Amino acid sequence: MGMSAVAGAVANLPAGDQTVWAEATGFISTVCSDLDVGELIHGENFSLFEAMSALEIMDPKMDAGMATTGFKTAEEAINSGAAPVNLDVSQIIDVMDHLLACEATWHKGYSLAQTVFSCLYLLKLDRTFSNPLLHAYCKILRATCSLVRTAVTAGHNYEEEEIFTVAFGLPLEESDSKSLATLNAVEELVARQLRGSKTGAAKKKASEEVDALQESPALEEEYCKAVLCRMRFRKALHHIFLYMDKPQGRGLEMARKHIAAALVELANIQASSTFLSSQYGLVSGATNSTQSTASGRAAIGFDVNVNRRLLAPTPPRSIKILSWEEVLAYFEHLLNDLHHICSVPLDLGLEPLLHFLVDFQKSHPDLVARARLQLLLVQDGKIFGYETIATILYKTMNLQHDAFVQTSESEVVFQQAGRLTLSLVRLLCTNPAWQRRKLGKMLQDWSNFLQQAEILHGLPSHRELLGAQNKSWWKDNVLVGWAAEEICWVAAQFLLGGFELELYSPNEYCMIYWYLDHVLRTLLHCKVTKEKILFEKEQSRKVFEAADSGLHGRHHFLCCYHHQPKRRGRRRKGL
Repeated sequence: MGMSAVAGAVANLPAGDQTVWAEATGFISTVCSDLDVGELIHGENFSLFEAMSALEIMDPKMDAGMATTGFKTAEEAINSGAAPVNLDVSQIIDVMDHLLACEATWHKGYSLAQTVFSCLYLLKLDRTFSNPLLHAYCKILRATCSLVRTAVTAGHNYEEEEIFTVAFGLPLEESDSKSLATLNAVEELVARQLRGSKTGAAKKKASEEVDALQESPALEEEYCKAVLCRMRFRKALHHIFLYMDKPQGRGLEMARKHIAAALVELANIQASSTFLSSQYGLVSGATNSTQSTASGRAAIGFDVNVNRRLLAPTPPRSIKILSWEEVLAYFEHLLNDLHHICSVPLDLGLEPLLHFLVDFQKSHPDLVARARLQLLLVQDGKIFGYETIATILYKTMNLQHDAFVQTSESEVVFQQAGRLTLSLVRLLCTNPAWQRRKLGKMLQDWSNFLQQAEILHGLPSHRELLGAQNKSWWKDNVLVGWAAEEICWVAAQFLLGGFELELYSPNEYCMIYWYLDHVLRTLLHCKVTKEKILFEKEQSRKVFEAADSGLHGRHHFLCCYHHQPKRRGRRRKGL
C-alpha cells in the first residue's frame, strides 16, 4: 500500500460527531513502513495536537488513570482489609518507621499524596481511636506536616523538585494542643509500662494497671523502649517547629533543647533497629538497605496508588521511598542544620550575616532547614524581626539615622538599597543552582543601583571609582562606596558558585580565575579604603573630644583664677 493509497484511505474517513472508530493496528503498521522521518499523516479531525495529547494520555508516567493495580479510593482499600486497626506492637512500629521514611521522602521533593498520605490510617484518622498508639502518632504527624508545609510555602525559596507543597485537598490539620495532649497521654502509659517491665515485682504490679504491649514478658522492655523513643522523637520534632515559629527568635533557646532531645531519641531509634531486625529481619528476606523500616518488613496500611485520582492536574511521579539508613541520616542532618540556625546571634551586622549564610550553605542544608532560616532572618520586613533594613544599612555605613535621606531622590535610592539587601538575604537561603541563577540577574540590579547612586551624587562612572587609588570619593559618598563593595561581593559569590555546581570546563579556568582575581582585589581595595576612612574619622573624633575637654578644663581654671583675688582680699581684710 503506497503513500497515495494511504492518503486516499485517510481522506475518505468520516469526520465529525458521526466518526466511526475501528481497529487500526494493521493500518498503522503499514503506514510506519512507508513513512519517512519527519512525515506525518492525519485525518481532518485528528491533528498534531490530538496526536500529542493521545500519547500523553497513554503514557503511564503522564496519565494518572493508566495504573490499574491497587485500590482506587481509600474506602475501597479499607473495605478490602488493607488497613486493619487491631495491629500488634511490632506492626505499629513498622507503620511508625515507614511514615518517618515517607516524611523524609516528601522533604526530598516527592508528592505529599504519594508519600506521607499513602498511609490509609492518615486518610481516615477517626478509625484509629481504638488504637491509642497508632492514633496519637498519626495525629501528631499530620500536624507536623502542616507546620512544615506552611513554613516552606511562606518562605517562597523552593522549586518543585525540592519539595511538593500542593496538598490536593488532603486532611492536613494545623497544630493544636489536642495533638500534643494525646501524644503525652499515650507516652505516659508506655513509660509506666517500661518502668514496670524492668523488675519482676514491678512488672506484676504494672501489669495490673497497664496492659502489656505484647505477650512475651521477656521482650516487653525492648518493645517499650522502641515505641517510646519513636514517640518522643516525634514530639521533640513537633516542638522544634513550634518554637522556631515564635517571632523575633524568642523560642530559639527552647528549640535548641528539643533539638538535643531529638538527637538523643534518634540515636535510641537507631539502637532499637538491632533488636527489631533480629526479631523480624528474616521474615521478608530483605535487608535494611532496601527497606524503609527497622525490622526489614513491609509496613501494613500503605498504598501509593490510592490517591492517584487526586493527582489529575499534575503528572504522578515515580516514587522511591528512602531506605531506613537514609532516613536516619537525613533527620540527623536536618537536626544539626536546625541547631546551627538556632545558634545564630540575633545581633549580627549585615556583613557577618552574609558570611554566616555562605558558611551555612557549605553543609548543603535541605529545603526545610533553609526555609526555617529565611523565616527567622526576615520577619515583617525586619532582620530577625527587630531592626528595619534601613537601620541595618545606617549601621553598616556608619551613618547617623536619617543622615543620608535628605531629598526625595536620595530617599528613593536608599529604599532601593534596602530592597536589594533583603532580596540578597532571601536569595542566600535558596538552593545553590537557583542561587547562582538569581545572583547573575541580581548583578544587573546592583549595577543599576550603583549608577543611580552615582547620578545622585554627580560622580563619574563606577569603573573609574573602582579603579581609583584615592579615597576622596568615599568620604562624601558612603552609599556609592558601599554599593561598589556589595557588587564585588555578589560577583565573587556568583563566580565561586560555578565551581560548586561544576559548571566550568578546564579550559575556562584561566578566564574564571582572572575574573575572580580582579573582583577579589577590588573588594579588598574597597574594604581597606573603608577601614582607613573609618580610622581617620575615629582619630578625628578623639582629637576633637580631647581638644574640647582641654578647652573646658582651661575655662574652668580661668573662672577659678578670676574669683581667687576676691577671696584673698577678704582674707586680708579679715586678718
